[in-house]
Amino acid sequence: MPFHRRHLLRSLSFAFAPDLLFNRNRLGMASQTARQPDTPAPAKAVGPGSSAATEMEKVTGIGGLFFRSHDPTVLGPWYQQHLGISLTPSNYGESVWQQEAGPTVFSPFAETSSYFGNPSKVWMVNFRVRDLDKITAQLRAAGIEVKIDPQSYPNGRFARLHDPEGNPIELWQPALPHPTANS
Repeated sequence: MPFHRRHLLRSLSFAFAPDLLFNRNRLGMASQTARQPDTPAPAKAVGPGSSAATEMEKVTGIGGLFFRSHDPTVLGPWYQQHLGISLTPSNYGESVWQQEAGPTVFSPFAETSSYFGNPSKVWMVNFRVRDLDKITAQLRAAGIEVKIDPQSYPNGRFARLHDPEGNPIELWQPALPHPTANS
């Protein structure tokens, strides 16, 4: 199955600006700091009769990923065992899964896209990883089929797998920043 990185690179360039995407030092810094720019983008009017001076309130990140499952009692522990994602706590005193700061791509695809594989699957989750080779070996040792994209891209390396219900999962190891002459 061919990987459609051009679409991902285009999405990343919209999210992070082309100069940030292709300057690995700045991308590496952005993926480690995950903070909003000091100078917000110019405010846009929101809705009819809005003033151009009204600043739009924005979301600050993804607070959860919720999806239907044929058997949540099996699928939840699979994600916990193989990908290290903590399940939803049973009470408010327990903490939830904490992800590391880093870039997140939000990209709707056309209904006819073949990017997710099976046309009946309407979503795909992309998880950032530190070491793609290590997690791939770990998953394969557990009997899980993982396909590593043989190509490296300016924004990193990718692999694909499916959970037990056939939902597509993409693993992304972001590119490390290259040292500059000034470093």
